[in-house]
Amino acid sequence: MLVIDVKKQLGDFLLDASFEANGVLVIALFGRSGAGKTSIINMVAGLIRPDSGRIVVKGRSVFDSEKGVNVPTEKRRFGYIFQDGRLFPHMSVKANLLYGMKLLPKDRRHVRFDQVVELLGIEHVLNRRPAKLSGGEKQRVAIGRALLTSPDLLLMDEPMASLDNARKTEVLPFIARLPTEFAIPILYVSHSISEIRSIADRIVFVDSGRVIVSGNAETLADQLNLSDLPR
Repeated sequence: MLVIDVKKQLGDFLLDASFEANGVLVIALFGRSGAGKTSIINMVAGLIRPDSGRIVVKGRSVFDSEKGVNVPTEKRRFGYIFQDGRLFPHMSVKANLLYGMKLLPKDRRHVRFDQVVELLGIEHVLNRRPAKLSGGEKQRVAIGRALLTSPDLLLMDEPMASLDNARKTEVLPFIARLPTEFAIPILYVSHSISEIRSIADRIVFVDSGRVIVSGNAETLADQLNLSDLPR
């Protein structure tokens, strides 16, 4: 179960967001730029501390203002994938993939290297440096590096934003398969309804710092028309 119930004053912007989701799903935080989506995901990651509330992932509380719980980012056991991949340029693809995994105790490594490489189709680039990769390959490697930390949750902040349509079409099917293949839920930030239709099981629509509605992706995707939403 994922439980997010947080409040945070960010200058003149008040973020007051609450939602829950059950199961191993792709949960899409959807809304216009500036709605508060990235702030929410950064609170989950531990990069921003909420003023109040709680965050629970798989029954484990990582933040609870009433109980004084605030687990440090590095101990939350979440993988974070950014827009630009942020691979280590001086390392090979293989070294990038293994970087986080090597920091884990062996008894916590439940995601296999060969499984990730095969699923993401990156065996042919293992010896390359990031500068020699296409945009789609870089994002697949970034996903693989995050997976190999055996996270309890994957956080993705508009990971397709820097890719053209062809590369998006290449990467999105891999993302859609991850929860099933690895039993890891994904919290996915986007303002693209076409991306959400491709991969999401559940949509959480955020506007002006608040969750307006959440529910089944197929149902809500047909209802959400950005031109009709409050600005």
